[in-house]
Amino acid sequence: MAAPVIVTGAAGFIGMHVAERLLLRGHAVVGVDEFNAYYDPALKAARAARLEAYPAFRMVRMDIADAPAFAALMAECGARRVVHLAAQAGVRHSIENPFAYERSNLAGHLSVMEACRHAPGFEHLVYASSSSVYGDRPGDGAGFREEDAVDAPVSLYAATKRACELMSHAYGKLYGFPQTGLRFFTVYGPWGRPDMAYFSFTEKILAGEPIEVFGQGQMARDFTYIDDIVDGVIGALDHPPEPGVNRILNIGDSRPVGLMDMIALLEAALGKTAQKVFLPMQPGDVTTTYADISKLAALTGYAPKVSLEEGIPRFVAWWRAFHGQGVGR
Repeated sequence: MAAPVIVTGAAGFIGMHVAERLLLRGHAVVGVDEFNAYYDPALKAARAARLEAYPAFRMVRMDIADAPAFAALMAECGARRVVHLAAQAGVRHSIENPFAYERSNLAGHLSVMEACRHAPGFEHLVYASSSSVYGDRPGDGAGFREEDAVDAPVSLYAATKRACELMSHAYGKLYGFPQTGLRFFTVYGPWGRPDMAYFSFTEKILAGEPIEVFGQGQMARDFTYIDDIVDGVIGALDHPPEPGVNRILNIGDSRPVGLMDMIALLEAALGKTAQKVFLPMQPGDVTTTYADISKLAALTGYAPKVSLEEGIPRFVAWWRAFHGQGVGR
């Protein structure tokens, strides 16, 4: 039987969807997650339960920063490929709880790399970076490119993600195993993270509570639907670089949408107008994100298919099902 693929952060938003796609393709998957309380652990438990319905899936509760434990898991299951998505997310949370990012993002990434470099016949580590590494910069009509300068982070979260890229570069040179860092742009869709704006706006609009619109509503994001993101992650996993190479790729939609346009789509899908409170930019936020995805497209044929006009109603339908009539897609 083929060795399983390890997916860290498997009870998370992107992790659950990636793990499920791998399972549907016939892979055995070992999921790793610590089920922390950054947001409601019940949502993480529901994601895990969805995966545990597959006979070829096993969930391991573990802090990835526990290097001996993670190395033992790698050795026990014989994994040759790892999709490393576990991290402490959230720009604003990094201002309030900086040491959580030191452990999850820096020590956790080091732990995963150490286990990978000791695994016999290791094939490919795909890990999550972030568009936040680009800092707060204006779009130039062509999107942010992987070659652009990434030396001016405006949040600790962004700094840790850039540090992970540099750590992987060093490990690739030292130990010769292939790695791909994916700079995720704003990901949304069913089973998403409650701390993301589209999710929290949905809850507040339906509850009749006002929503806080930061940046006076002038921000724009490269919203990318989860199914499209999974296409890109799996495509990258299937195409490892040369041994020793740490390849960096953007993964997004390349069609930034204004925050107010996203809110209008939510209002239409919910059938309810939001009460809006306009506020200045928060520390750590960036004005615009905009992905140039030409490298990933050339490598894998990646081509996002789901527009925000389609994706927001899909999310709302899932949210209503999950909170009202059982778990939806």
